[in-house]
Amino acid sequence: MSVFPKIALRLEVANYLKEGFLNQEVVSALGKEEAERRFEILLNNLSHPPSFTTVRVNTHLASVQHVKNMLFDELQKQFNGLSVPILQHPDLQDVLLIPVIGPRKNIKQQQREAIVGAQCGNAVLRGAHVYVPGIVSASKFMKAGDVVSVYSDIKGKCKKGAKEFDGTKVFLGNGISELSRKEIFSGLPELKGIGIRMTEPVYLSPSFDNVLPSYLFLQNLPSTVVTHVLDPQPGERILDLCAAPGGKTTHLAARMRDQGEVIALDKISNKVKKIKQNALLLGLNSIRAFCFDGTKAVKVDMVKDTEGEPPFFPESFDRILLDAPCSGMGQRPNMACSWTLREVTSYQPLQRKLFTVAVKLLKPGGVLVYSTCTITLAENEEQVAWALTTFPCLRLQPQEPQIGGEGMMGAGLSLEQLKQLQRFDPSVVPLQDTDFDSLRDARVEDMIWLANKDCIGFFIAKFVKCKSAQEKDP
Repeated sequence: MSVFPKIALRLEVANYLKEGFLNQEVVSALGKEEAERRFEILLNNLSHPPSFTTVRVNTHLASVQHVKNMLFDELQKQFNGLSVPILQHPDLQDVLLIPVIGPRKNIKQQQREAIVGAQCGNAVLRGAHVYVPGIVSASKFMKAGDVVSVYSDIKGKCKKGAKEFDGTKVFLGNGISELSRKEIFSGLPELKGIGIRMTEPVYLSPSFDNVLPSYLFLQNLPSTVVTHVLDPQPGERILDLCAAPGGKTTHLAARMRDQGEVIALDKISNKVKKIKQNALLLGLNSIRAFCFDGTKAVKVDMVKDTEGEPPFFPESFDRILLDAPCSGMGQRPNMACSWTLREVTSYQPLQRKLFTVAVKLLKPGGVLVYSTCTITLAENEEQVAWALTTFPCLRLQPQEPQIGGEGMMGAGLSLEQLKQLQRFDPSVVPLQDTDFDSLRDARVEDMIWLANKDCIGFFIAKFVKCKSAQEKDP
């Protein structure tokens, strides 16, 4: 059931997306009316959270069953003894799924209110409490201990420190303020903790703030599929070309039983620091993270040896993951995107630069997985078509496990090629209405099916390099 307005986009961006989803190939196959209906469902579903919270177990430190038992005890505390199922994914054995309860419709809105930024609001809808930096406005006499209604300023119009706000705001639920208004806006930089503890969110998801941090990693379902598709083996040398914040990097190392080498690159130093912290927290020693621009990762000077640090010799990695920087248009929930068309379309050239580097660094016979968390044709299927034309040494490969749907028509790929891709499309199922009663009657197979379908927008392509990129066709 829809409780929020569809994602708000600039007209030029909405038209651009519509053009992609109603391209000639799609309209010929589905008919214009059906293609338009699916596009509207997509825009609506993007503003709502997925039906499940997904966590990956750090199998390097503990068994899935042991972590599942610990998590069950934690959720019993969070949900005051109410029982929420924790499902182990049958095709992704290190992944646990927790159903999201909601939307809950009978929450009484309070007189005192707090306005939070859109990003903070999105996090609240996925189980987070409200942290002080996310609070934009609070009622004049708000004190610590007050029950307050929390709203998201989806268009970013509320002034910091305002005492009231009459602009576009979306109700997220109620919580208890940990601080007074005066303390929140005191300007003290050290105030970074929880400002409002959510007690009645519209969507009830577990909070993972400091919950079993060495054993669990909060990830979206398709993000966990990527590592399984790449299928790294113990002893191999793996490159994660755009690695921050490190969820996939640490997953790669865990899948290799921490044997071999996982090189993680990112050009932002704080993000690299976070990757190193996550590796340490999860007890993984095979990860080496570097602050380095992935577009410059191929060694030009073949004489100078950088001793395993970037840049690297061509054809020196067994497998490469390119989880590319992208427009992020598949993220959920996302009620408003203020980006211009120029910003949304700016990623394709960068993705191609990085892809070219990845092909050069991959050994013959090696595997390259390309992924994005966006829904645009230009950043997904069009990139696959470009890659197959540009690099004759690459072959598209079937993926295992195949959990998402096939690729979208419109980039000139054959039906056979589209079947080898995975596109996670948020429009394929209607929004759910889940409560504790409906969970009691639900079959496990039906819940797994729903978790596979009702997730963020995401794309995965898998290639194998058949021969050296330096060899020319006769």
